[in-house]
Amino acid sequence: VYFAKVFEKDVPRAMDILADILLTSKLDPRAVNRERDVILREMREVNKSNEELVLDHLHGTAFQNSGLGRTILGPERNICTLSRADLREYIDTHYLAPQMVIAGAGAVDHGRLCELAEHYFGGLRVELDDAERESDAVCLDEGKFVGSDVRIHFKSDNMVHMALAYEGASWTSEYAYPLMLLQTLIGGYDRAAGKNVTSQLCYDVAASELANSISTFNTCYKDTGLFGLYAIADKERVSDLMASVMNNLSKMADHIREEDVERAKTALKATMLMGLDGNTNVCEDIGRQLLTYGRRLTPAEIFGRIEEVTVEDVRAAAHTVFYDKDHAMAAVGGLEGLPSYEWIRSKSCQ
Repeated sequence: VYFAKVFEKDVPRAMDILADILLTSKLDPRAVNRERDVILREMREVNKSNEELVLDHLHGTAFQNSGLGRTILGPERNICTLSRADLREYIDTHYLAPQMVIAGAGAVDHGRLCELAEHYFGGLRVELDDAERESDAVCLDEGKFVGSDVRIHFKSDNMVHMALAYEGASWTSEYAYPLMLLQTLIGGYDRAAGKNVTSQLCYDVAASELANSISTFNTCYKDTGLFGLYAIADKERVSDLMASVMNNLSKMADHIREEDVERAKTALKATMLMGLDGNTNVCEDIGRQLLTYGRRLTPAEIFGRIEEVTVEDVRAAAHTVFYDKDHAMAAVGGLEGLPSYEWIRSKSCQ
């Protein structure tokens, strides 16, 4: 994302600067080398974060041999060898008109913004030729979910950081909105924030002190997704934690009540509105939706879709995602008590 926040009178200048950055950057080799060091330092900081490390490994094992399984920063050897020519090839291959969105929010005139877009970006190519389409620079592989796990064991660590995930839904799937509600319905628990729990699973975790924290995530992509839980627990409690998690997930579809879904609808709409607080967030939302759906979905339209979801839809989504399904898991820390993949898999249909 390239972003500019300016006064209304400076919109033309901002478009000029953005166009210059995107299309005519010099990519000076000395600047590339300086940035290379910045990225390597950033990689070291990321590797110090257990959550970042676990989620990177989760994608790596869930989407093996596909683009979604690769980390954002990539392997260190690529960072060390990346050249100006590689960057230029990427820009020429991926900076195409159909893959770019120019969005504005706040004190901006739509007609004037369109004129500026045509002036500065009207020369962009609209498609690749056959040779470019078949080159290694273009990665259009499908994200295929693989049931698997990766475990990084540290004997000296008393804590376990883990993510358990199932194949979720794409942005355009019929299950997209039911899974958003299911994520809100399951919710999370953090011992430091008190026992304000939102589901039976979180209540069980809180009441028995099975984890320091547990949260639900729902990540959508173009043709697939990940739906799961991230937890931090003492290594002595991780076995009980997994038993509670699997007991709740396997029976989730049978225990969702209509009042739970209605409460989740209200919470989800409130969360979405808070995410649109300010022109910066609105602008990013417009760009994301245009790339995802090809058009802007207004809050009113999204709320309408949320209200159309029934308790049967959420139950069906829970059954489709959890019941008797393969999972992907990544865990870091003292893993002596973490049950085997086979044990966890067997508990998905109890």
